Amino acid sequence: MKNANIIGLKESDCATISEKLNILLANYSVFYQNTRGSHWNIKGEQFFTLHPKFEELYNSLVLKIDEIAERILTLGATPAHNYSDYLTVSTIKESKEVSDGNKSVEIILNSFKVVIDLQRELLDITEKAGDEGTNSQMSDYITEQEKEVWMYNSYLGK
Repeated sequence: MKNANIIGLKESDCATISEKLNILLANYSVFYQNTRGSHWNIKGEQFFTLHPKFEELYNSLVLKIDEIAERILTLGATPAHNYSDYLTVSTIKESKEVSDGNKSVEIILNSFKVVIDLQRELLDITEKAGDEGTNSQMSDYITEQEKEVWMYNSYLGK
């Protein structure tokens, strides 16, 4: 018996949601690696402020990556796991600018915009499908990330 039948969702809805979740997974994975790069390579007077903040962020991102992959599995699909696949579907691109603190924060803010927009799209899709599990997960992520956006923007004086 397939998971969709047991959890009360249509298989076609599970397929659509899983496809969108795989795109979100790809974006989170690139976001994660960019943040790791900034954590490793940050230089200058902002080092002591941003180095631990970036570590806090990438630790949060890696948990979300795992949760998204597990949600895809719950819906009966297979999570993508190759960076070559991620890079073909991710809107977030690999960052080469990882040592300048303000630039790294701007890249992080742009990445948050991408994942929040994707999560809002998923809210619409999952609400129509009656997929409370994915809907709740996306809602929780958005709530947390809106606060992060405020803090990173405040850091930049915006």
